Amino acid sequence: MTERYQNYIDGSWTDAETGDTLETTDPAAPSETVAEYQESGVEDANAAVEAAAAAEDEWAETPAPQRGAILRETATILADRKEELTDLLTREEGKTHAEAGGEVQRAIDIFYYYAEKTRDLGGSVKSASGPRTNLYIKDEPVGVAALITPWNYPIAIPAWKIAPALATGNTLVLNPASVAPGVALEIFDALDEAGLPDGVANVVTGPGSTVGDAIINHEDVDAVSFTGSGEVGHMVYDQATNDGKRVQTELGGKNPTVVTDSADVEEAAEIVANGAFGVTGQACTACSRAIVHTDVYDEFVDAVVAQAESIEIGPGDEYDMGPQVTESELEGTLDYIEVAENEGATLATGGNEPEGDRFGEGYYVEPTVFSDVDNDFRIAQEEVFGPVLAVIEVEDFESGLEAANDIDYGLSASIVTDDHTEAERFVDEVESGVAKVNDKTTGLELHVPFGGFKQSSSETWREQGDAGIDFYTIEKTVYDSF
Repeated sequence: MTERYQNYIDGSWTDAETGDTLETTDPAAPSETVAEYQESGVEDANAAVEAAAAAEDEWAETPAPQRGAILRETATILADRKEELTDLLTREEGKTHAEAGGEVQRAIDIFYYYAEKTRDLGGSVKSASGPRTNLYIKDEPVGVAALITPWNYPIAIPAWKIAPALATGNTLVLNPASVAPGVALEIFDALDEAGLPDGVANVVTGPGSTVGDAIINHEDVDAVSFTGSGEVGHMVYDQATNDGKRVQTELGGKNPTVVTDSADVEEAAEIVANGAFGVTGQACTACSRAIVHTDVYDEFVDAVVAQAESIEIGPGDEYDMGPQVTESELEGTLDYIEVAENEGATLATGGNEPEGDRFGEGYYVEPTVFSDVDNDFRIAQEEVFGPVLAVIEVEDFESGLEAANDIDYGLSASIVTDDHTEAERFVDEVESGVAKVNDKTTGLELHVPFGGFKQSSSETWREQGDAGIDFYTIEKTVYDSF
């Protein structure tokens, strides 16, 4: 039986005023409907923002540890439901069971983390220059937050926006991507069960061009947090800043791993393959460029091809790599594969839709490796968002670092080397918000800042850790003389 979801507005589950619904399907078996959602409109979005605005003062005045208790209980409820949430995420987004379970656990951990952070909120005390004066800084919530999230991490990204917003006393409205919104709505079910007051957190499903636009532009919204494509993100940034709103955007990536001549080639190939083909390459931090020293280039290509060919493709509950999330995402990846071949890159492995009974009509593509790629090829400059790796040959460390930075994006980057001096230089000089040594470009700790440089971010505010708290708070300096 198809699960049916409603909007959550002012503490109640309600149908959209439009009367319209939308369905999600299993990307491994597109003829199978997973769930039905509300295809909401502007009226629903406005109602959600109005509910958040009405609840703003009371929630801000709630002692932070009490807010934390609700977040802690939410985490416990999500943990109790981890297996069913994992199954829903796999069926709706296509991740493998292991990948989906890891993402659900991350969301749980995020709520636990920010629950504990509430004990330390409030501000700081400073020494005044004169006598009989208390000088302190008081941290206050920004107000109502509009949150727009993508489909590729459908529970982790909402969690790392929702939890710090609520911990710091803000109210919010979430518009999750329509492709896989189920696990995000389950967060609100858990918040409701945990005792969150009415109106504090609201979620409205429906097109971002309608619902997202309405909440971003609503006069009662004070802050906007967006994760998604660069094209949409730049429009969101312009809209929000034109209205004087606080805004953060996290956008795309074209992430390199530099492999030096001192690297263990087999280890490097495994690191790159995990970063390139994990979550079917559908991560903004996925490794899509391997920049390899000429002395180990041929050996590396052979090794990473072997890694790619060892990956078993199929439905996420049984295999190593699942399908792409939609037919349009698959078509986009196949288009880039054709572009790469036309540019003159060598297709070393993959590049096709696999055939066989287990694939059915699913949106599958083989893990794909291109060699003989120039760094100015489109396949090396544009975000593919699929399991496609471009391998670029360079003469030395200097040219490798130059190639890594010769890109409009700057989200995540890594180096594989046994030379500590090279590692230190890479960390100092690479133009990316995340820099890793002897590790894959994907994978993030939840208690440190996350964000990009250049076209990967608005470069305004970071997410996660204390940076997540910073975005949702504003400082008031108090001089108390008596």
